[in-house]
Parts: sequence; C-alpha cells; structure tokens
Amino acid sequence: QVQLVESGGGLVQPGGALTLSCVASGSISQFVIMGWYRQAPGKERELVATITTGGNQKYADSVKGRFAISKDNAKNTVSLEMKRLDADDTAVYYCNAGRFIDLDWTNYWGQGTQVTVSS
Repeated sequence: QVQLVESGGGLVQPGGALTLSCVASGSISQFVIMGWYRQAPGKERELVATITTGGNQKYADSVKGRFAISKDNAKNTVSLEMKRLDADDTAVYYCNAGRFIDLDWTNYWGQGTQVTVSS
C-alpha cells in the first residue's frame, strides 16, 4: 500500500516562505503525476501544483510565480517551495499521487499538513 507523508507546514508571517515535502513509501517513478492540493476552511479542495513523470509542471493561477514544485526520484520526494505567502494561502496542504494499476487510475493522498499565514 502506497503511503504519502507530508511535512514542513507551520505558521508563517505574510510575505514569508515555507517548503513542504512529501515522501512516498516507494519509488515515485511509479506515478504518472504527483502534486499538491489545498483546502481552506469552508472551501473545496483545489489544485495547487502538479508535476509529471517527465517533469512537466502545472500551477494554479493564484500561485504562479510564487510556488515551485519539484521532485527528487532518488529520495522519493516531491516538494513545494512557497514564497511571498499571504493569508489566502492558509489551508491544509495535501500531497497527491496518481498511477495506473492495470487499466484503473488510482489516486493516493497524504494526511495533510497545515499552513497558516498570519501576523
């Protein structure tokens, strides 16, 4: 069973930075796509950034130019570097990974890590 474990969340002041990490229990090369989603109180979960096996990246408009997703196959890790954080970035951030098992698409989620942007 695949497990994704996030870390790096916390309290940060507006304008600050944080880096989130997601470690997979196995090789991340098995996943077609990995990414970060977030869910703020009272809101639906939304895509933040994704990265494919080939390294193609996609970002939500709200984080373009401020966030950067990267992966390290040797460490089975996907990271999200976040800069110039503001209150709207406050949310629980979830790591996600997707792969095919036979012909079935399967999604995996981490338990989430809280990011709070406040002075």
